[in-house]
Amino acid sequence: MTTQITVDVAPPGVETPPPQPRRSRARADRVLLLLAAPALLYFLVFHYGSLFGNALAFQEYVPFLGLRDSEWVGLANFQRMVDDPGFWSAVGNTLLIAVLQLVFFFPAPLALALLLHSIVGDVLRRFVQSVVYLPHFLSWVIVIALFQHMLGGAGVLNGWFSDLGIGGISIIGNPDLYRPLVVVQLIWKECGWATIIFLAALTQVDQQLYEASALDGAGWGRRLWHVTLPSIRAVIVLLLVLRLGEFLSIGFEQFFLQRQAVGPEVGEVLDTFVYFTGFADGDFGYAAAVGLFKGVVGVALIYAANKIAHRLGEQGVYRR
Repeated sequence: MTTQITVDVAPPGVETPPPQPRRSRARADRVLLLLAAPALLYFLVFHYGSLFGNALAFQEYVPFLGLRDSEWVGLANFQRMVDDPGFWSAVGNTLLIAVLQLVFFFPAPLALALLLHSIVGDVLRRFVQSVVYLPHFLSWVIVIALFQHMLGGAGVLNGWFSDLGIGGISIIGNPDLYRPLVVVQLIWKECGWATIIFLAALTQVDQQLYEASALDGAGWGRRLWHVTLPSIRAVIVLLLVLRLGEFLSIGFEQFFLQRQAVGPEVGEVLDTFVYFTGFADGDFGYAAAVGLFKGVVGVALIYAANKIAHRLGEQGVYRR
């Protein structure tokens, strides 16, 4: 058995350019580096630089004393976290809402992307995309105000029921309907924007596969199951892994604005728990311990989800 080795050789009369020094490459790419500098600075300051603040989780932190002179208490804040029923209530609410978001919100952008991809007319597709993208650019204050105006006690829906002689329905402020409501709000606001990556992946699917499957008699459902979904499976797995990494970070503004209406027993999540414990009560060390716990769980979920992705034959976030 022979092994063939190919060597790239320049044609006769053509000189191979020498390797470009690093300084020359940096000088040539200085515009791109300057454009990337603000984003790089943002991550360095607000993401990596803030990691030093995790030291507060092991201290009885007093702002007037600073990080160096505050008393070190070891694992006392974590022990308090284990014994705190309010913390476990926030964990339960967070997990329940996170599961609902994973089950109902994560597939919604994929379904919407498949629907948009199936629209033949470019004008109609662009119009629908613009409409579904628009809610992403609205703040949570405006979104919740819109839902309050539509579903509140004096909202449009109850106004219609009153005109029909039907009793009003309490949706906004109802603890029993709060968790499904926040999932619906998230889908309405972010579903359109989340379709961008799926739409980009769908454009890379080989059209000849659709034509071949259609000639073999495969209907729309079979083409979806055997051609479309397998072609974008790597993107789906990657986004699912990233979603699991943020499993406990379900948001702050949305829940902070509605917490008072339903009460902390239902509306308290880990992000609002950290805020009220740290800033409202001034217990910075305990709040930092809860935040560190959430970060460690997120890293563990990413690692576990990535291992599962490797078992399924996908790359995931990083290679093995």
